[in-house]
Amino acid sequence: MIDQVKTYLLNLQENICTQLEVVDGEASFIKDNWEKENGAGGGLTRVLMNGAVFEQAGVNFSLVRGDNMPASATALRPELAGRSFTALGVSLVIHPHNPYAPTSHANVRFFIAEKEGEDPIWWFGGGFDLTPYYGFDEDAILWHQTAKEACDPFGKDVYAKYKKWCDDYFYLKHRDEQRGIGGLFFDDLNEGGFDECFAFMQSVGNGYIKAYRPIVQKRKDTSYGERERQFQLYRRGRYVEFNLVYDRGTLFGLQTGGRTESILMSLPPLVRWEYQYEPEEGSEEARLYERYIQPQDWLGLK
Repeated sequence: MIDQVKTYLLNLQENICTQLEVVDGEASFIKDNWEKENGAGGGLTRVLMNGAVFEQAGVNFSLVRGDNMPASATALRPELAGRSFTALGVSLVIHPHNPYAPTSHANVRFFIAEKEGEDPIWWFGGGFDLTPYYGFDEDAILWHQTAKEACDPFGKDVYAKYKKWCDDYFYLKHRDEQRGIGGLFFDDLNEGGFDECFAFMQSVGNGYIKAYRPIVQKRKDTSYGERERQFQLYRRGRYVEFNLVYDRGTLFGLQTGGRTESILMSLPPLVRWEYQYEPEEGSEEARLYERYIQPQDWLGLK
């Protein structure tokens, strides 16, 4: 099971990096192989910095092992306590230069937890979500249509279920706002057997670049000024807040002694905060709050 998933994940990482390099047209991803001590796993971190299109893009593969599941995993599933585990996945965050080109995130992962004398417990998780700074209905519709197409072969209600889960998950409670326009989020998936679940994870993983590449290609050359850049940097602060306060993957990586540089590659290179910022009424910045970081039935707009 692990070898099958590992092969797919490494191929997925390579494909996404290749396609993003084509979009950027200037910079390439560096490769950084790393290993944990005592055979506890390792990974391949790939990062593109200061490109023509992407300010920073990180696409990380990791495979880690441990003797005990961390608190971030057992809090919702106490039956996992005391089990050894293997976890592997690809996680990525892409931060373009242009404020009109959205930040994107995707993650697909597989866990197996074992205990002597008991059956192993395994599951898949993942998804992808989009964080625009300036919203466009057509981009949101394309993003969600591609997400639905990834889900449709696996049941008519799958997209709606995981779309809502994404809206619920990527929510900043302390700000009372969504991180972006959502997408898909799923976890603890093992119903239907390994082959069915693995196929679904692959469909989601492959769907990410199909959804993101045309959006960033369309927006990457849009003219912008200092106002848009400052708003982008301000809104990136929300991204940092979510990743450091709520994100399960970040917490899992830090609690398992993962490689900090790879775990925190999701953070943008530049960001700012402003005390009691309020967008100007009627502005495009205000429209982001009013329309795009509110849960929407985007496919109902078609």
